[in-house]
Formats: sequence, structure tokens, C-alpha cells
Amino acid sequence: MAGIYLHIPFCRQACHYCDFHFSTQVKTMGDLLQAMRRELQSRRNYLEGEAVETIYFGGGTPSLLPTDDIQRILDDIYIYFPVVEKPEITLEANPDDLTYHKIIELARTPVNRLSIGIQSFRNQDLQWMNRAHTAAQADFSVKCAQDRGFENITIDLIYSIPGLSERDWLENIRKAVDMQVQHISAYSLTIEPKTAFGHQLAKQELQPVDDHTSGTQFLALVHELKRCGFEQYEVSNFCLPGMQSKHNSAYWLGKKYLGVGPSAHSFNGATRQWNVASNALYVKGWMNGVPEFEIETLDDRTQLNEYLMTRLRTSWGIDLDHIRSAFGVDLWQIENDYLLQLLQDGLMVKENSTLTLTTQGLLQADRIASELFILES
Repeated sequence: MAGIYLHIPFCRQACHYCDFHFSTQVKTMGDLLQAMRRELQSRRNYLEGEAVETIYFGGGTPSLLPTDDIQRILDDIYIYFPVVEKPEITLEANPDDLTYHKIIELARTPVNRLSIGIQSFRNQDLQWMNRAHTAAQADFSVKCAQDRGFENITIDLIYSIPGLSERDWLENIRKAVDMQVQHISAYSLTIEPKTAFGHQLAKQELQPVDDHTSGTQFLALVHELKRCGFEQYEVSNFCLPGMQSKHNSAYWLGKKYLGVGPSAHSFNGATRQWNVASNALYVKGWMNGVPEFEIETLDDRTQLNEYLMTRLRTSWGIDLDHIRSAFGVDLWQIENDYLLQLLQDGLMVKENSTLTLTTQGLLQADRIASELFILES
């Protein structure tokens, strides 16, 4: 099974924390969508005939797309690719786009999963992050989508926001649970250099939240959501039983995916490929038949390190037997002292040949993975 990701690089305004590729010049949307449809046609053999199980409209803000354009893209996918009977089709959406009429239109399309970028239910946080919606719009968007029959809804939340107390954060979490959504993704605010917050930090106009506070809010998140029946299947992702994001899970499980649109990445098991991060160059390339992209062949060492990095962040963990058979590496032997220390410190647990991180271990997932990286082929 494989997935298709469609990058829609348009937003009404720039959030102060965002470093994804996007543009606020929506007047070029028509040309870009035409180029994306050409890419879909041209790369119809990329997945080598594997059935498409998930389709994901990401961005940017895909909810800016007219529903007719969403349908055209989906029609193309069904023409060029084999698609399973009931694929997971996700659309990322901002609450201010999800008006009553927009949701009615979306309900008429094959989209069956909404990923709503709420980020916070506090207006002061939304204004500080330069979000385009209000807390009232966030509440309305979820309830209206539920009323129109959407039964698979995930919402995004952000913590480690300056001024967000632990009590405020718990109220955000409980509000999300009370809305009876099936999935919650929660991310610690990361300040990237080229963002508005990054510039403020460089000028010492912004004081980021310290690691202790961030860690405390993460632990509160895990505890509260588990208490409410949610499963943590990845560091930042929680769901009711059986409601994992199939698309995002495919990334962590190493499945093939095709990325379409400017800056979109693709993976076919042996190579990774990514498109130019420029709307103008992307359109020019595909309209002239000379697309701009880069490609990287992944050697065994790189694939193993990526396996360690992604899987340690999940509830599936790393399988020592798989590492031995797929990569010819006996990780338990060569990293025995370090792994035993992680087990002793309560950061990791071992069941048969599988190693998974505990909640405390997940706080240090990236560091632990980097310590286990194989540096030589």
C-alpha cells in the first residue's frame, strides 16, 4: 500500500511560527494546480503499481481550494493510480475557511478526514501566533463538520507558548477532548530561524519557553489524553482506538509515497526525491516539461538511521530482528551498554526483539536515536 501527498502552498496570511513552503499570492493558484495535475500524470508509474491507500492534501492551507478543484485532482488520481476501495482522504483546513457552506461542499466530495489547525482555544494565543481564526471559529468548525457527517476529525494544538500556563494548557486539552474528535496532534512550539518568531528571537524580542516547562506540558498532555482513552502512537499524535492517521503512519512505517507540488517529497523505498520549493519555478518546469527536483539514493546506513529516527518516535518501536535481517547489523550487540543503560534508566522497554521508548524516553527521542545512529556503512 502507498500514499499520495499533495502540497497546496497557499495561505491567507503567514503564521509567525511556520517555516513550510507557502505563498499568500493566491492569484497563481490556477496555474499551479494545472502544473500539479501534469505532475500526477507524468509520475503515474512512480509507485510501481502499488495500490494507493491514503491521499493527503497538505500545505499551506488546502481548505482554500475550491471543492471543484479538489474533485478534479481526486479524479486524476483515480485515473492514473490504482486506489483501494475506501481510501483515507485527508484535507488540512483552517477554522476560518470551514464556513457552513464550505463544509456542506466538502461533505459532497470523497474527502473523509479533516485535519483542522486549531492550535489553541485561547484568542490571545491565536493573535500572538498570527492565526487568521478566532476561538469561536475553531469551536464552530469542528461542531459543524460533525453535524455534516464527518466522523474522522483530527485537530492540531501547540504548547510551549510563552504565557501559556500549565492550567491553560490543560484547559486546551480538555476542550479538545470534550469536542469528541477522534485524533489530536500536539506539537511543542519550535522557533525556526527564517520565521517571524525566528527574527524576533535573533533580536532578543522573544523569550522561548524553557525545556523544563515544555517537558512538563508534554507529560501533562500524555497523562490527560491517556486518562481520556486516547492512545499515543507517536510522540505528537494521539487517537481513539483504531483511529490512527493511516497516511502519517505510512511515513513512520517506511511505506512508499508520492509527493506532488512545490517542495513535496517522495519516497519509493530506494530513493528520496523532492520538488523545487518555488511556486514559479515549479509551474514553469512542469508546464515546459522540464521539472526541477533533487534526488537522493539511500544507502543501507541512511535507511537504517532513518528507521531508527522514525520508529523510535512511535509505539511500534524498533525491531532488532528486522534490523539484523534487513541491514545486517546486530544493534543489540554493538550498542549493548547504551541500550542496557536506557532500560535501567526507565527510558526504554524491551519485549522480545522490540525496543520502545517510555513516556520519559519520548521526551529525548531524537537524542536517543542520534546516539544509536550507525556512522559508517
